[in-house]
Amino acid sequence: MNFYAVIIGTEILNSRREDKHFDFLKRELAKYGHELFASFIIKDDKTLIKNTFEMIKKDRDAILFSFGGIGSTPDDLTREIAAEVFTSKPLQTNEKFKQDILDRFGDEAYPHRIHMADIPAGAELIFNPVNNMSAFSLKSKLFFVPGFPSMAHPILESIISEKFNQSEKKFRYTLIADTSENTLISLMNQLPDEVELSSLPMFMDSKPLVELSLSGYDKTLLEKYFHMFETELSLKKIDFKKV
Repeated sequence: MNFYAVIIGTEILNSRREDKHFDFLKRELAKYGHELFASFIIKDDKTLIKNTFEMIKKDRDAILFSFGGIGSTPDDLTREIAAEVFTSKPLQTNEKFKQDILDRFGDEAYPHRIHMADIPAGAELIFNPVNNMSAFSLKSKLFFVPGFPSMAHPILESIISEKFNQSEKKFRYTLIADTSENTLISLMNQLPDEVELSSLPMFMDSKPLVELSLSGYDKTLLEKYFHMFETELSLKKIDFKKV
């Protein structure tokens, strides 16, 4: 599963509000052994939102958490764009959601709030414990929640704990070597796609260091390639330590 976060809000990019979704989602997924695959903070711009959703749609392993844009103001564009990209159908009024809006707001539901019940065809409502103004999902892998952290976070805590509470065990091997990245690039190029590489250059007392980390799900394969780096460093008499 490739977990995507799309955080929609011009107010975050122009510093009127501080993003609280990225750190929350990263921590919540980590509880169950998952990592974010990508995270985007984007403006309330129709073309940009559509292009972002289209890109994610192309990944058949994508799990999307989209924050914001499902209210009733003119800059709330997510419902319409999600319908266009993911269903190729117009918005449809969800009768249950419509009744929930009427129960809460009465006559004040019109002329604007009532349109929150217009959601993509086939979408399932997700209970909002704060005010019962539902979020929604598509295909049990695309989740659209409010931009307010006080609402979005309880909703996603429930979704993640229910639907994504198991993960395949991932292994990681890391070392820090008294050399530059350049020394190890030829070996890095030998790594198969199943091995995820992270190479972080550092400097200490003006001397180059590199933190090399290999991760993946095949422990035997990881050990094989990690040992390759250890052997190379030993042959070149370069000091290193495993961490």
